[in-house]
Formats: sequence, C-alpha cells, structure tokens
Amino acid sequence: MATYDYDYFVIGAGSGGVRSSRIAATHLGASGKVAVAEHAPLGGTCVNVGCVPKKLMTYGAHFLHDVHDAQAYGWDIPQPPQLQWSRFIENKNKEILRLNGIYGGLLSRAGVEIRKGKASFVDAHTVAVEEEDGVKTYTAKTILIAVGGWPFVPEIPGKELGITSNEAFYLKELPKRALIVGGGYIAVEFAAIFSGYGSKVSLVYRGENWLRGFDDDLRSHLKVEYDTQGIAVRFNTNVTALAKTETGIAATLSDGTVEEYDVVMFATGRNPRTDGLNCDKAGVKLDKSGAVIVDEGMQTSTENIYAIGDVIDRIALTPIALAEGHCLADTLFAGKPRKVDYSDVPTAVFSNPPMGTVGPTEAAAREQYGDVHIYKTSFRGMKHTLTKREEKTLMKLIVHPETDKVLAVHMCGDAAPEIMQLAGVAIKAGATKAHFDSTIGVHPTAAEEFVTMRSRV
Repeated sequence: MATYDYDYFVIGAGSGGVRSSRIAATHLGASGKVAVAEHAPLGGTCVNVGCVPKKLMTYGAHFLHDVHDAQAYGWDIPQPPQLQWSRFIENKNKEILRLNGIYGGLLSRAGVEIRKGKASFVDAHTVAVEEEDGVKTYTAKTILIAVGGWPFVPEIPGKELGITSNEAFYLKELPKRALIVGGGYIAVEFAAIFSGYGSKVSLVYRGENWLRGFDDDLRSHLKVEYDTQGIAVRFNTNVTALAKTETGIAATLSDGTVEEYDVVMFATGRNPRTDGLNCDKAGVKLDKSGAVIVDEGMQTSTENIYAIGDVIDRIALTPIALAEGHCLADTLFAGKPRKVDYSDVPTAVFSNPPMGTVGPTEAAAREQYGDVHIYKTSFRGMKHTLTKREEKTLMKLIVHPETDKVLAVHMCGDAAPEIMQLAGVAIKAGATKAHFDSTIGVHPTAAEEFVTMRSRV
C-alpha cells in the first residue's frame, strides 16, 4: 500500500480551500495530515481583493450622501467634506492583514500545515511547491484544487493601461474621472463606489442590458437610479483601444468617440485560474474556459483529485465555495456524504441602492410555471421623505399560480442584502404567499412591504 506525505493536500487557501482543509483536519484528528499551499495572502480573492474590501469601500462611498442628507435632519456639517483617500486605503489594508492572520490561526489550530508558495501538479499524487528555499515536492492521497479565478482583460490596443478590481483596491489616489468597462456585479458595484467617493463615472457595456441573470425589473430600476445619480451608463458600447495622454488615458469607444479618463477599469469577467497548474500532468480535464470539470461530488476526471469554488465555474460566490469545501470534507473524511444544493441561492449586488434576490427571475418563472402571480411595489423610503432624494425602493414577489408557494423575492433598496438572507430561509422552507400575508409586519420598515402586498400586477 502506497504511503504519502499527506492524506489531503489543498491547492489554494481561499475561502473554500481554507474551509475544506480545516474541516478535513478536524475530522482526521491526530491520525491524519493535511496541508494547504498558497503563494498569495491567505483568504483568497474574497478577503484580499473581493467581497471584504469591496464591502468596506461600499460603506465608505455612502458617507458623502449621508453628510448631505444630514442637513434635512438638522445637522449643519461644514461643506464640502474633505476626503483623505490614503487614510481609508491604509485602514482597509490593516483590516485585511488582520483577517489574513485570522485565517492563518484557523488553519494552524486545526492542525493544517501551510506551504507558502505556488503549487502545480507533478502527477496525480504529487505536487510541486515553489517555496522560498526552493521547489519542494509533496505526495498526497487526495488532492483538492481550490485556486479560484482571475480577472479577464480583453485583447485591445493599450490594455495594459487599464486596471482590474485587483488593482482598484490599492489605488494611491481617487480618480477624478473613471471609466468602468463591463456589466456584471463588479462593474456595477465599482461604478457606485467611485461615484460615491466623488469621481465622475462612466460605465460602458457591450450588451443591451446589464446584470445578466437578474430580474429585468431590478435591472431597469437600478439603471434609473444610476442615471439619477449622474453615473453615465451606456449599453451596446465597448472600448476598442486605450492610449496614454499627457493628462490621462484616452479611451476609444466602439462608436468612434474618444474620451479621457484618469482610470479605466476592466470588469469584463473572470477566468478559472488553472494556467500553470499543469492539470494535464495529473490527468485532470478542463473545459474550453479552463475550468476544472467535476461531477456532482466535486470529483475530477482523476479519481483522487477534486475541485471546488470559482475554478469549476458553477456559481462564483464565496458561500458556495465554503459549502462545497465543507461538503467535500464531510464526505471524504467523516463518512457523511453530502452535496451542495444549488437551488434558490440568495445573493446580493452592493450597488447604490443595493440589490438582493433569491429564486428565479420573472422570465424564468414564467417559462417553468406559466402564468405566475406577480406582486410588486415601488416607493420612496421613509428616510428620504425628509431628504427629498429621488432614490426609490423596488420590491417584488413571484408566486406559483397553483400552490401559492413564493418562488422568488427580489428587491432593490436599502438593506436589501440583509433582508434577502432571511427571505432565502423562507424560500427554502417552502413558504407560501398566505404565510407572508399572515405575518405581522415590523413597522415602520421597508421589509414590511413584503408581508402587506395584496394586489397582483
């Protein structure tokens, strides 16, 4: 019987890799050996250049609005507020370093060995790690690929002049003029972040509408909100070239116009980060996008190798990677076979105002269930009855026409992400519209609208 250096070797210490290695080590106890290899700061995209710093930036971007709104509530605050961008970036970086340390502590306390360096396959049971003192090889009975994804930048002249979300978190100065290229949640969120901090922002997207996969009412509602805020959103438009000028970056658009910006940020998608992993040496098959092909149990084409998270290109969300990693560790090392339920996943876009959604879009629901029942309302939130800000909230329920089951909950407005977490519980539990109707509302809140809507549209 073959002997190995490790029972479980995880390539990648992002959210999913950390969770899976930690749970596996806990299950195995002193009788097993688990390691994780990572060449970047612990925590992966989410902690370092994703969810966490993005949310901190989103918080910061709201303060300028809050200062203006405060006047309606009796507060006289000197205008205009002064921004110290470098102070914010420094504080953000300190928090990320703190989280890196927490991840390291979680791994160490669980008994997981951390191999600092870039890892790649030698064969199906052997991994090479480029450590500080040279390349070292390790053998493992079972290997997990959890390397995540990496921003994609289109091949256009001058593309090196642009940045991605990776660099946006470390800008030394706030750009006065920013162009966001893309129509996904990263593009939408950074447009709001830069605008909230005071930048003049344009967003161009090659498609007819942004936020593909979200309900059309939410997509249209947010476009109106961005228009009202002065964010210039243009669909059916793309960037074809970038060039350096004395005062910025000249962006040539697909309609032939040339505009100058201080920063051009590409938010044009992310690719699985399998380049350099040498998956072929381990017999691990990839699809055309470079994603690792797995079955329902996260197993690759090589029996002892598994993959989770963004690298398998299913649902690119941190909680999904966490669930996949945990399920896999329970299945492999605790004798508790589990699979991730990908249905009705709650999610949010931290735009301004933010969006939250769980369940199918109206179009998808109609295709599957026919003439579904729609309940919808739009209103100015109570806070802005004094500020007179034009921001509005949109709330929507989609209900099964025969069973009365609530199929989906959609919202664009303050606290939408927070509300959507419990809405996800209700959907999972099979709540009906009658259940919503019989629930007493919390007054005065926006959330109570979900239990007071009675008229179908």
